[in-house]
Amino acid sequence: MNHNLYTMNVSSFIITILLILFSVSCLADDYSSTSLKVPCLSDLSALEDDLSYSLYHESCPDLEGIIYRKVKEWVAKDPTLAPSLLRLHYHDCVVRGCDASILLDHEGSEKTSNMSKSLRGFEVIDDIKAEIEKKCPKTVSCADILTTVARDATVLASGPYWTIPYGRKDGRVSLAKEAMIVPKGSESVTSLIEFFQSKGLNVLDLVVLSGAHTIGKTTCESVQHRLYDYKGTKKPDPSLDPKYLNYLRRKCRWASENVNLDGETPNTFDTQYYQNLKKNMGLLSTDQFLYHDSRTKPVANGLSFEPTLFKNQFGVSMVKLSSILDLSSQDDGEIRVDCKYVNKY
Repeated sequence: MNHNLYTMNVSSFIITILLILFSVSCLADDYSSTSLKVPCLSDLSALEDDLSYSLYHESCPDLEGIIYRKVKEWVAKDPTLAPSLLRLHYHDCVVRGCDASILLDHEGSEKTSNMSKSLRGFEVIDDIKAEIEKKCPKTVSCADILTTVARDATVLASGPYWTIPYGRKDGRVSLAKEAMIVPKGSESVTSLIEFFQSKGLNVLDLVVLSGAHTIGKTTCESVQHRLYDYKGTKKPDPSLDPKYLNYLRRKCRWASENVNLDGETPNTFDTQYYQNLKKNMGLLSTDQFLYHDSRTKPVANGLSFEPTLFKNQFGVSMVKLSSILDLSSQDDGEIRVDCKYVNKY
């Protein structure tokens, strides 16, 4: 049997088994130690109290149409907004749950944190919110808008579509110091797994959601340590592909420059990200580590052969991510009229 075909078949088998195991383990995980409510996708009853697929069917029937048309309009003018909007949603959900706290614009808010300085797309959310307020005033939360925008931006980048449950409340609290928990791109796999588990996400979700790096850019600042002074050696990261290293050194002379997360097909939502890891062309340390760790490598390798499976599972993991809810935000939250500010009344 051809070696590549054998490897592909074995990897496909492994990831199928992993999907089954993670689905089963999802039901048994205990996240009672955290204030975040993170239900398993398969446990639909856990969503009933807070989220609903039919919430806006009567109160704002054209909600998804309004959002999609607006996102399409913005992305048509600037395709780089698609991955930026997806990233904006991720930064929101992993800090205080999906409560649009990243959108609050005041001194000391998450938006002002160093971890948020490269975030983009706020004007897109403001534009959409203004349009929705005209049609459905005081009805749709900014958190639900941002969640839907991330989905539609993914679709417009040739990624998958997934159905979204609604009912997230907009939080009233946003603290810059809390945004510092977002992974910076140099953490160990163990740290990433622990971080994801603290949000109710598992190893499969970690590897699948990391696949979002198949599109978009990051600042050269986040990769320069790999190019010039890896772990204090004054030398580059020895695991980097030599040709890729030379390319990055030319591209990243300045920390303020931007570089594609996927060096091969940066504008297409595909499995090239995982193929790159095999060739030691993962841009961030956290990307490449996924292929060097026995807990994540089988999943990354399997997904590299299964584009349909990757896209399907990406949608599943995104629903789990967007279902992270902060208890205080849900209980004491609101429907903001302007996503930048807490309501005055």
